Amino acid sequence: MFRRGGGRSPAALVRAVPGPAYEISFDGRPLTALPGQSVAAALWAAGILAWRTTREGGSPRGAFCGIGSCYDCLATVNNRPNQRACLLPARPGDVITTQEGTGHGDLGV
Repeated sequence: MFRRGGGRSPAALVRAVPGPAYEISFDGRPLTALPGQSVAAALWAAGILAWRTTREGGSPRGAFCGIGSCYDCLATVNNRPNQRACLLPARPGDVITTQEGTGHGDLGV
């Protein structure tokens, strides 16, 4: 049974033993990720809750549904905009940057 403050994590409950952590970056800031984590999970673990701004008004967005349906988690990963961070596995060396609007601002569209 999961107890708050009991020091047990979901990984401990299922006796998971993740592989060694590796480095990714977010807006130039080095972060660590564990094998099996999505980009969104790695950002959450680092305390980052928003990594996109909306087209209208520039409001901050991050993961909302966590299953790839709402598209609030879109991020630019390795220079590719509009990647669903909640579904995309983090890979060693991934470079994640805040996505502004559609992520195509450099195209002028």
